[in-house]
Amino acid sequence: MKIKKSLKFTIILLFTALIITGCGGSKDSINTDDPLKAFDIAKRKYDKKEYVDAIDDFSFIKIRFPGTEISDKVQYFLAASYFYQKEFILAAYEYESFLKNYPLSPLMPDAKYMLGNTYYSLSPKYSLDQQFTTEALNQLLSFVETYPQDKKVSEAETKIKELRNKLAYKDFWIAELYMKTDNYKAASLYYQAVYDNYIDSDWADDAMVGQAEAFINGRRYDDAKKVLEKFYKLFPNSNLKTRANRLTSKINELQAGK
Repeated sequence: MKIKKSLKFTIILLFTALIITGCGGSKDSINTDDPLKAFDIAKRKYDKKEYVDAIDDFSFIKIRFPGTEISDKVQYFLAASYFYQKEFILAAYEYESFLKNYPLSPLMPDAKYMLGNTYYSLSPKYSLDQQFTTEALNQLLSFVETYPQDKKVSEAETKIKELRNKLAYKDFWIAELYMKTDNYKAASLYYQAVYDNYIDSDWADDAMVGQAEAFINGRRYDDAKKVLEKFYKLFPNSNLKTRANRLTSKINELQAGK
């Protein structure tokens, strides 16, 4: 008797589970002929952060219901699912597909920002190849220029500054390496690249002072004077003024001793 009751209770539990999970052809099956219904099912999984399942569903809907009123949403949330799953290469591909295929979608501004944000997430440490950093910078700048009133502009501008600082520091770091090997000509070129390309970065004043020192070490005293004059003009409040003053004094002493 106890065994029969236990078996009956187990069957009830299994039946309840089938209803809850939508198995057995329930109303929540993705295999529906209604694209809106299918999208709602996939979107619920996305909202619950079940991104792997959402990717499967959005991919299925994209193939089964092309050219429908929900196609742009399917494409957008497929890309977003990849992004939040941290599959950034696939996310970038899907966001780029969105921008190409749905330029008039109301989701366009968000997709454009998220493409830049995806490349931002792929941006590596400064010592590595900066292809993704450059792509992120280009995409975010394009977003800000295209949608200057968008609510995400402030976030984009913060990321843009960070990316420019990273690229600037990359060149500054290389210049410092050349200084350590006494290759003052190469060092001066990389220092100049910093302030020529990223004058608004946190490393522009460092680069000018660094280049002045490289010129002095290479006995290019007039060039060192010129770059220090530019430094004083552009960065009157820099915390590197004391160092710059020492270099100026050194140039005067070296030229006086000729």
